[in-house]
Amino acid sequence: VQLQASGGGLVQAGGSLRLSCAAPGSIFAIKAWAWYRQAPGSQRELVATITLTGTTNYADSVKGRFTLSKDDAENTVYLQMNSLKPEDTAVYYCKARRAVVVAGQSDYWGQGTLVTVSS
Repeated sequence: VQLQASGGGLVQAGGSLRLSCAAPGSIFAIKAWAWYRQAPGSQRELVATITLTGTTNYADSVKGRFTLSKDDAENTVYLQMNSLKPEDTAVYYCKARRAVVVAGQSDYWGQGTLVTVSS
């Protein structure tokens, strides 16, 4: 079972993109979501998180530019990315963490969506 991430693409520096990540109905009781990114030749880094209560946290590099929100009814999160910079170029991955462990698994990942920011 996998999350469905979408919304990546090519954008000029200063532009905006909105990423979406949807969980199928079989993934219920999600207590937290996160977006990570991985640039070529770099390790995967945490970009933003949102809890069940809506509390968000952001990496310093995106604070003030990215906004993470969620729609519980749709089991979906959105990462609004504004004022994009070339250094934001990466494959972005979403993750959902469930409050329960099912078949030994509580974390679910999306397939990744590529964001390319040109200078």
